[in-house]
Amino acid sequence: MNGPLIVQSDKTLLLEVDHDRAEAARRDIAPFAELERAPEHVHTYRVTPLGLWNARAAGHDAEQVVHALLEHSRYPVPQSLLVDVAETMARYGRLTLTKEVVGAEDEPVLLLRTTDRAVLAEVLRHKKIQPLVGDRVDDDTVRVHASERGHLKQELLKVGWPAEDLAGYVDGEAHPIGLDEADWSLRPYQQQAVDGFWDGGSGVVVLPCGAGKTLVGAGAMARSSTTTLILVTNTVSARQWREELLRRTTLTEDEIGEYSGSRKEIRPVTIATYQVLTLKRKGVYPHLDLLDARDWGLILYDEVHLLPAPIFRMTADLQARRRLGLTATLVREDGRESDVFSLIGPKRFDAPWKDIEAQGYIAPADCVEVRVSLSDSMRMAYAVAEPDARYRFAACAPAKDAVVEQLVGRHEGQPTLVIGQYLDQLEQLAGRLDAPLITGETTVAQRQELFRQFREGEISLLVVSKVANFSIDLPEASVAIQVSGTFGSRQEEAQRLGRVLRPKGDGRTAHFYTLVARDTVDAEFAAHRQRFLAEQGYAYRIVDADDLDTATPDPA
Repeated sequence: MNGPLIVQSDKTLLLEVDHDRAEAARRDIAPFAELERAPEHVHTYRVTPLGLWNARAAGHDAEQVVHALLEHSRYPVPQSLLVDVAETMARYGRLTLTKEVVGAEDEPVLLLRTTDRAVLAEVLRHKKIQPLVGDRVDDDTVRVHASERGHLKQELLKVGWPAEDLAGYVDGEAHPIGLDEADWSLRPYQQQAVDGFWDGGSGVVVLPCGAGKTLVGAGAMARSSTTTLILVTNTVSARQWREELLRRTTLTEDEIGEYSGSRKEIRPVTIATYQVLTLKRKGVYPHLDLLDARDWGLILYDEVHLLPAPIFRMTADLQARRRLGLTATLVREDGRESDVFSLIGPKRFDAPWKDIEAQGYIAPADCVEVRVSLSDSMRMAYAVAEPDARYRFAACAPAKDAVVEQLVGRHEGQPTLVIGQYLDQLEQLAGRLDAPLITGETTVAQRQELFRQFREGEISLLVVSKVANFSIDLPEASVAIQVSGTFGSRQEEAQRLGRVLRPKGDGRTAHFYTLVARDTVDAEFAAHRQRFLAEQGYAYRIVDADDLDTATPDPA
């Protein structure tokens, strides 16, 4: 037993990164274990109930999980943990939601059924569950108020008994949608994602940035052939979805509407922004009528890891509609992964980034952490700064500016993004680099024009704020230089690396640099941010800024 994994009774898994079987072990535990810490030599994962239930819903069973642990463990696996894994995964599906005709009634009603009467008795004792259900039908079945389908699933998950939703969906208004595959076709993993979603009914597809999540959405729309509501992060994303659908499907311009701050079009396929739906005036959401404006057959949630809290509340009332969430990461910084599971649906398909890279569909990436030193005066100023001001102070260290300039020069001529969090820092860098700056204040028309120039090679350098984190189509970006971020956000790190992962025409490697001020909270947050990418198999090389001249970049 010389495996790379140490399995402990507290449900932590320690993975020796330098072991020759580490990559195989990482791939096998990824469906059910979440990475917690990722220093240089030993990564720490944790097995959680939600991770096991997501794995179960995605088609993995307890036998596969147990086999992965036994196969890769260096020492005997605690028997108590193996029993707990089996029992936890067996909880999923012990309760099911179905829709059936009861007795002499004409219409089918929503029912909560169990294969274990003691479980049903247990959950019905919870005060938050009691108002959501009606009368007993028999010893194994209880009625559920139709409007409480989503809320009941939320509450059942909280008490540790996730319900499998088999109650089906309304067909919605039929609308013909086909894929126009004259010069392209769905990649095998994209087709698997569509099939996994459709077979499961509702749920989440997890794919790397640049791997074609939009095409999975288009494939699901064609499979459904019904009116579709697409919810996206911002207006730029809405326009990109529209352009991609016009290019990849049989939909025409008249069939696609935009529902945003500037337009209020309701068409068979309507693309709405999260902002407009969550706009609140005098205590009410004036645009919620959009959810009932048509008999939607499918609802798509782009970047589901960013779903605002009000959208969860709205989604609880949409459980009779098919729902597809698209994301590069199920990590939510607000900890509401359980709401994604219960209201959008469990994970139906998850393609590891490295697997997609190995197939040539996303570019290989060289991730480098460049550590800069503060001057003596800056170190003293940092030491006496208020705790809540220290991150900004360190993240915006002037010492980073010269390093950015050096890296831009190193990759001169290659499409390069300089990405940051703080506007004054970015304005200074844009001036120093003589490069266009895109922030939240930049109009949609200006952004689209700069993106066009960038894509077509008219400009090769852009300085962008966090507006570039999500749904920005920069297919030829091959270098990203991150100067500051949203504290320790793992999801942001994933999105920013994703900006450069689209495959390059000449097969070159993408480069992702993160500039970090050593001996500050900047370094602590950077370590947290990198956890998700380490989970996907990306390793950061650490280079001192003073050694950049002599450090050899990985082959481009």
